[in-house]
Parts: sequence; structure tokens; C-alpha cells
Amino acid sequence: MKNLTDQQKGSLLAFVAVMFITPDSLFIRLSNVDTWGLVFYRGIIPFISVLLGMLIIYKLNFFKILFTSGYHGIFYVITFSVTNITFVVSIQNTNVANTLVMIATAPMLSAILGAIFLKEPPDKKTWTSIIITFLAIIYIFYDSLKLGNFYGDILGFVTAIGLAVGAVIIRSAKNKNLVPAAVVGKLFVATFALLFIESFALVGKDLLIVPLMCILCVAIPFVLVTIAPRFIPAAEVNLFFLLETIVGPIWVWLIIKEQPSLETLQGGLIIITTIAIHSYLKLKNS
Repeated sequence: MKNLTDQQKGSLLAFVAVMFITPDSLFIRLSNVDTWGLVFYRGIIPFISVLLGMLIIYKLNFFKILFTSGYHGIFYVITFSVTNITFVVSIQNTNVANTLVMIATAPMLSAILGAIFLKEPPDKKTWTSIIITFLAIIYIFYDSLKLGNFYGDILGFVTAIGLAVGAVIIRSAKNKNLVPAAVVGKLFVATFALLFIESFALVGKDLLIVPLMCILCVAIPFVLVTIAPRFIPAAEVNLFFLLETIVGPIWVWLIIKEQPSLETLQGGLIIITTIAIHSYLKLKNS
């Protein structure tokens, strides 16, 4: 890593993080754990593993960083917790492709929120992309109403809004480290799930699938994605996340033969192409 430029380091970290994330939806589908059991383990296992890592790196400064994050930290804990919960519930109530296509709109939503709260109005390219993206979402939503997947799709869109709000919070707190706040968010997720969980039992293949998912697809990417923006702009990190929207449903399709609807594929292709072109033009200009 020492011989790599900042651009290469950041790109490598973001790429590896997203590759770890891509089988996440498949693991959720393969597990037999009920929704709230899954939410609990996806909160508590990454919380313990990342907290231990943070304490080794920062020692007692971890708590100092946490308490100095102020109201930014509080809002980030809330949005981070909500998105972690809605993501799992969405995946279990609609096609994986639908959820991931909804999440792909997060960069566009953050542009709108940035204009409102950070006084950073999007340029013409961004507004054009926002309009095209939302038309594609309406197209997918219409299809989901016929299939009865509306609840899952709505939660997928809520997840995208949460991610966008989180990005705006991070941007408005440039000089603060919000990683400890995200760790606390994982604890909140696990605590909230306790109110609804029916069983803690992990039986058969779940003994392997659940811990593997929580470490490989949640904890490791969570750390890598937090480090990557130190080397490259957040916009470039977001560009890598489009890979999840494409690769995630392919894993599910190959392993458990869950085929996305034609409307989802068409709408998803429009969204991914729009965001990819927009991101490329923005990066080229910068």
C-alpha cells in the first residue's frame, strides 16, 4: 500500500468494500432466521467486532471522539440505525433487485438535500439525472403495486433517503469523526430488534451464514468505506457502490434463481446508466 497513490489507495479500498457487500442480499435470502433475529445479529456482531477494533486503534480516545461529535453524532446514530433496519426488512419483502435499485438513488437524493440544507445547489447535469432517476423509480413502483411488493419497495426507498441524509450529515461535519457514532448506531439497531425478536436460536447452516454475513458483508465494508473517503472524494466512493446494484441481484439470480421483473431490469438499467454517466462527468470536471 505504501507505493500506491492516494487515488489508488482510495479506489482499492472502495472496490474491495463493495465486493464484500455484493453477496449481502444473497446471505439474507439464504438464512432461515426471522427478520428481527437477522436485524439483531446484523447489529450486535458488527458492533462488538468494530468496537474492539476501534478501541485497539483509538484506545480511550474513542469515547472522546464520540462525545465531541455533538448533535451531528446524534442525528447520524438515528439515520444509521434506521437504514440498517429498513434495508433488511425491505430485502425480505420485495425482490433483491428492487431494493438495490432504490438504494442506487441515494447519491441523487443527497444532491437535493445538499441544496436545501447545505446551500449547495445541484448543477443542470445533476437536476437532469434526478428527474430521470425519479421517473424510473415511479415506473418500478407501478410494477410493484401489481406484484404486491410495494411495502418492500417503500422501505428500500426509505433506506436510500436515510443514506442520503447520512451523507449530508457527514458533509456538514467535515472536521468530525463519525465512525464511533456509527458503532453506537449498530448497538441501537440490536437493542431495537430486541423489542420484536422471537428467537435467538441459530440452527444448522445459519450458524455459519449469519456470523459470516455480519463480518464479511457488514463489519469489514463498514470500516473500509469509512477509510476510503480520506483518499478520494465521496463522489468517487459512491460510483463504486453502483457495482452492488448490478452484482447483488446477479448473485441471488445465480444461486437461488430469484429473477427480477422486466420492469425492474429496465428501470434499474436507466437509473444505473444515468448515475454512472452523471458521476463520470462530475469526476471528469473535478
